[in-house]
Amino acid sequence: MALRTRKPTGKTPWPFILIEGGEKTGKSWAMAELTASDRVGRAFWLDLAEGAADEYAAIPGADYEVIEHNGTFRDIYDQLTEVHAIATKAAEAGEAPVALLIDSMTAEWELLKDMVSDRARRSKYAQKLLRDDPDAEIKPAMNLWNDAAERHGRLMRLLMTFPGIVVATARGKEVAALDNQGKPIPNTKEYKVEGHKNLAFDASAWVRLSRDTAPRVIGVRSVHAGIRPGVDKPIPAPSFTLEWLIFEVLKCDPATAKPREYMQLVANDPKPEPQQETAPEQPAADAPSVADRARVIVGRKTARPVTEEDEQRAAALRATIEREDVSREDLQTVWKDSADLPPTLCSEIRAQATERSKSLGADAA
Repeated sequence: MALRTRKPTGKTPWPFILIEGGEKTGKSWAMAELTASDRVGRAFWLDLAEGAADEYAAIPGADYEVIEHNGTFRDIYDQLTEVHAIATKAAEAGEAPVALLIDSMTAEWELLKDMVSDRARRSKYAQKLLRDDPDAEIKPAMNLWNDAAERHGRLMRLLMTFPGIVVATARGKEVAALDNQGKPIPNTKEYKVEGHKNLAFDASAWVRLSRDTAPRVIGVRSVHAGIRPGVDKPIPAPSFTLEWLIFEVLKCDPATAKPREYMQLVANDPKPEPQQETAPEQPAADAPSVADRARVIVGRKTARPVTEEDEQRAAALRATIEREDVSREDLQTVWKDSADLPPTLCSEIRAQATERSKSLGADAA
C-alpha cells in the first residue's frame, strides 16, 4: 500500500469550549452573553436539567433559540444532529458561525448513568435478586457501561466536528481524593469536573469560573494563546468573555476555520464486501433528510454488541413494518429510526422495510 500524506493547514479550527465551576458562578450567563455578539450568527441553546434557558434571554442583546427535546438521549442526539446540519449549511454559505450552547454536560453523563442503572435493574438476574430483597445492591455489568460510553462518544464526535462554535458547561468542585481502591485519602482533596472522565480532554479550551476568584483559562489547544503546559499557571482573566476567548485569544477566523479533522478509529479491519452486494435501497424515493446527511459527516458507527434494549427497539420497528395499514411514510420513519441500532439489526430492519415498501407498490398497481 502506498503512503498517504498531506501538508497541515495551520488554520485554527472551530472551538469546543468547556466552562466549568461551582454553582452560581456565571457559566450560563457567559453563554447567553456570547449570543449578543455580532460576530456570531444563529445560536441554539440545549438545556439539560438546568432550566435556565428562558431566564437568560433577558440579558441585553441575547439572541438564541431553545432546542426542545423529550428528555431521552436519542431525541437529544437527533436534535443536535439537525443543528449540526444547519451549521454545515451556514458555513458553506459563508454566513456568521452558528453557536451551539449546551447546559450542561454534567446532566448528559448523569442521564447515561441513570440509563445504565435502569437497564441493570431490568435484567433477569437483577429481577430475581430484587424479588427476594427490594433494597439489594445491583451492580451494572461492564457491557452496559461500554454502551453508555459509546453513546457519549457519538455525541462528542458530533460536537468535536461541529462546523461552528460549541460551548458546554459542567459542574466542578473540590472533592475528597480517592486511592486506587476507591477509598478516601485522609485530609486530601482534588478538583473534579463532573461529567465523563474525558470531557476536559475533548474540549479545545477549558475555562474555570469561581465566586471567589477571577475566571481562569485552565488550558487551550492553541498556538496563539502562549500558555506552556507545566510552565505557565492558569491565566486569570478579570474581563473574561467568550467572544474575547474565541476571537482574540484563539484567533478563530470564520472565513478560514474548519471543523476538527477527526478520523474515528476502528477496532477491527472490516472484511471487504463482495462487489455484487449493494446496500438496500431506501423505501421512499425522497432525498435524505439533513439529519441523515449530518450522520454521514460525523462518520459511521462502529460495531457493538446487541443489547436487550436494541432487541426491544427492533421488535417495535418490525411490528410497524408488519402493520396492515402501514404507509410509505411509516416505513421511511422506520428506516431512519433503525440507524442507531447495531449494523446487523439495522440491515435486517431496513431490508424488511424495503420489501414491504415494494409490496405496497405492487398492491397499488
